[in-house]
Amino acid sequence: MKILIVSDTHRLDGNLKKVIEKTEPLDMLIHLGDSEGSEVKIAGWVNEGCELEMVLGNNDFFSNLEREKEIMIGRYRVLLTHGHYYNVSLGVERLEQEARYRQIDIVMYGHTHRPFYEVNKGLIVLNPGSLSYPRQEGRKPSYMLMEIDEEGEAHFTLNFVGKGGV
Repeated sequence: MKILIVSDTHRLDGNLKKVIEKTEPLDMLIHLGDSEGSEVKIAGWVNEGCELEMVLGNNDFFSNLEREKEIMIGRYRVLLTHGHYYNVSLGVERLEQEARYRQIDIVMYGHTHRPFYEVNKGLIVLNPGSLSYPRQEGRKPSYMLMEIDEEGEAHFTLNFVGKGGV
């Protein structure tokens, strides 16, 4: 199973379209907020059979997306959130606390525009960064791929978009 995880595209969708084309076929695409109205466009870019999971970001003013979602990916219970309600710009402690309370295995968030990956006492916390406005050192647009192997184990890779695109 192959899952593309993105966030904070802010209607600058060129990199996202290229990443989808490069990584498909996909089983799922997860967008962690601030698509700013590109939901229908994104849905048209994914391959047939690709499940699309999207949540509301702090800049998705006129969207009907859910604020957050709990989904199952294989045997993993996953929380999808943009993260701004948990003050992730100040750290992931509140988000981790909430995930543990809900018995979540993997929590995915956006908002900071910085890639992040941590395993803390069995809880996986990740942020794919931003494909449009990266804020980490080097400022390279980023995304993550999650793959579930034949034994049902999740593996994650952080990927960057180069100067000339994907």
